Amino acid sequence: MDNWATEQAARIIWTTWQANDRIDGLPVDCRPTTRQEGYKVQSEVARLSGQSLFGWKIAATSQAGQKHIGVDGPLAGRILGNRSFESGATVPMVNNLMKVVEAEFAFRMARELPPRASRYSMEEALDAVASLHPAIEIPDSRFRQFEKAGAAQLIADNACASYFVLGPPVSVDWRRHDLSEHPVSVRVNGTLVREGKGANVLGDPRLALAWIVNELSVVGETLRTGQVITTGTCVMPVGIVPGDHVIADFGPFGRAEARLAA
Repeated sequence: MDNWATEQAARIIWTTWQANDRIDGLPVDCRPTTRQEGYKVQSEVARLSGQSLFGWKIAATSQAGQKHIGVDGPLAGRILGNRSFESGATVPMVNNLMKVVEAEFAFRMARELPPRASRYSMEEALDAVASLHPAIEIPDSRFRQFEKAGAAQLIADNACASYFVLGPPVSVDWRRHDLSEHPVSVRVNGTLVREGKGANVLGDPRLALAWIVNELSVVGETLRTGQVITTGTCVMPVGIVPGDHVIADFGPFGRAEARLAA
């Protein structure tokens, strides 16, 4: 995939995103067919946006999620600065196709992890973390039938990234807890609608963190100091509509909340 094709694909995705529109797929002459090509397009989309990079997300961290969007493994995507919010914010839902929210563990990095030849261990990834946070992701796609787009196009489409809400840092000593067994629940308009736990995220959110550190290393991306990694949903995605008030409750780890606006 040459530079022209990469730039053309990125322009189509970014223009579609800006217009709150949808496409059936990228044209054949600029359609990525490998994960590496997808990440090249994703990088160019971020450049065209002109926005700072708030952090990274992981899509499809459960087998059910992978089956739903037709991929065989997780995907990494960028969280753009203008699409990140603090807990309690009102988040726009204009023309959101997916119409779901996800409750996620998020890590803020204390130092950067650059690409290298050897894989990072989970312990090395955790050692570079400054804080743990409850979070909400509100994903979306620029493809009308995202379930059929395939991994390369979904990566190019920023792994279905849209909006992100970061809760306050966990105040208790989370490193002493087994995050795989930590319970998480989601309430919508005061009603409990879904429960789950950390094990739904690649078996453990800490393993998901290590996965994305190594995924970024393979494609030559540096995980920077201060960036946030959100690791995938701990509960089955929760259907929402504009006007809903959503709370992702992590018990002693705190909570993240958002109001969804039309």
